[in-house]
Amino acid sequence: MAFPPVYGPDSRTLIVGTWPSPKSREQGFFYGHPQNRFWPLLARLLGAPVPQSVPEKKALILTHGLALWDTIESCTITGASDASIRDVVPADIAGLARKAPIRRVLCNGATAYRLYEKYSRVPGLEAVKLPSTSPANAAWTMDKLAAAWGNYLGEKAAPGAERL
Repeated sequence: MAFPPVYGPDSRTLIVGTWPSPKSREQGFFYGHPQNRFWPLLARLLGAPVPQSVPEKKALILTHGLALWDTIESCTITGASDASIRDVVPADIAGLARKAPIRRVLCNGATAYRLYEKYSRVPGLEAVKLPSTSPANAAWTMDKLAAAWGNYLGEKAAPGAERL
């Protein structure tokens, strides 16, 4: 089950993952696995408390000019293994970019980036491959993730990178 995109009239940066994990599907929202560092990372970079409920998570995204979606509308997958993804039907990211003022796509991990580039690339939108917040990406500590993602989000945004 794919989730609809979270976006608003001020959403300038779209963060995309691949496909909801079993825990996310169980909870009915993006990044639902308790060990995924997505929500704590965003909260840290945006100077906000870690959201707990779906409404709090949506508010964090929308308050900071972000949008959130996945690169895949539907697929065949085994468990949460991105490596097993096949039969991909891509999400209509170009359609979303026509509805919101999206200028940049931040890909949460190499697989999200690869899928975005293969199926959904939107001409004129900068696409950035960032390290995955998945607990499977244990080599990246929270501090390392914050340094990489902080170049594009929050107070640490690099000079020349449009701050959100």
